[in-house]
Amino acid sequence: MTILPRTVIILGIVSLLNDAASEMIAPLLPIFLTATLGAGPIIVGLIEGIAEATSSLLKLVSGWLADRGWSSKRLVVSGYTVSNLTRPLIGLAFTWSWVLILRFSDRIGKGLRTAPRDAMIASAVDENVRGRAFGFHRAMDHAGAMIGPLLAFALLQSEVELRNVFLISIVPGALVILLLIFGVPATTPSAATQPAQRLAWSALDQRLRGLILSAGGLAFAAAPEVFLVLWAQANGLAIVWIPLLWAAAHAVKSAIAIPMGSLSDRVGRLPVMITGWSARIVILILMAINNDSLAMIWFLFLAYAAALSSTEGAERALIGDYAPRAQKATAFGIYHMLTGVLALPGALLFGAIWQWFGMTPAFLTAAGLTTLSAILLLSQYRNNKD
Repeated sequence: MTILPRTVIILGIVSLLNDAASEMIAPLLPIFLTATLGAGPIIVGLIEGIAEATSSLLKLVSGWLADRGWSSKRLVVSGYTVSNLTRPLIGLAFTWSWVLILRFSDRIGKGLRTAPRDAMIASAVDENVRGRAFGFHRAMDHAGAMIGPLLAFALLQSEVELRNVFLISIVPGALVILLLIFGVPATTPSAATQPAQRLAWSALDQRLRGLILSAGGLAFAAAPEVFLVLWAQANGLAIVWIPLLWAAAHAVKSAIAIPMGSLSDRVGRLPVMITGWSARIVILILMAINNDSLAMIWFLFLAYAAALSSTEGAERALIGDYAPRAQKATAFGIYHMLTGVLALPGALLFGAIWQWFGMTPAFLTAAGLTTLSAILLLSQYRNNKD
């Protein structure tokens, strides 16, 4: 088995530490907003939607800059630094508007780093192990997202105040910055020495365009994970168990990411993606009809996590497969931008349906829109077979 290069391994460890810091906060944030600050479901959707849309627009910009000669390493370091300096300050917020500003700042950092980082990973490996490389990165990301809630749970069990849990997240965040500065090799500006080329949408491989459009539809259709927390709480799960449920979900994601990424290297990207997206549809329908079984809450939450993780490596690897070599960062930027921009109206729609019509119609709507996205991807591939 081919050993993954240093760049991929270090960036994986960075993601582990960063998500440990981030996920100390994420599962508790909707509870903090609704129970402590008095925000409603629409405000939760607004904050998450604006945050993700912001990061997604910047992902396109940062990807374009990386392909035009800006140092990918500097963009990545800057992005992680901004996030890890602003995110812990949520613990000092006393109104939801301050949470919005800080989440906005956190996502600026995410926008700066994501596309250049993904392009660094894609360029560091050959096509025949690209799925495994992205699977490894996603596995480390989710491992950190498992560790973070466990740290939060331990702190809460030790009677540390919720606000202080947020502030303590700066510790793993500081390790992220140090590891990036001293551990990641400097990027070589191979694309920067070439004349700048405009990445035209019509010039992209039809399968790549199909994936980007379908992934955008999927982002619009998705049930935001903050609402899954509210769903679990509404069905009877005690708040104290939320961090453990969140940690278990990311343990599942971490376990699945590498084998599913590797599977896409062997059997193809499309079968893996369609299988995972179809599973999401079934699980969303089951979430809509589930009432108060704690066992089903755990099962469906973890199953949804598995479905999400099963396609992550394949989606990113497909972009690496079909994007022009000198424009990979821009292509990743387009992918992340569209999915994030559509996450804003999608989160608002989900929150509005939940608040005005109830939880069940919200999940059924998400299932229906996910079905349409899967059909779009299938139609694109059937019309453009090799």
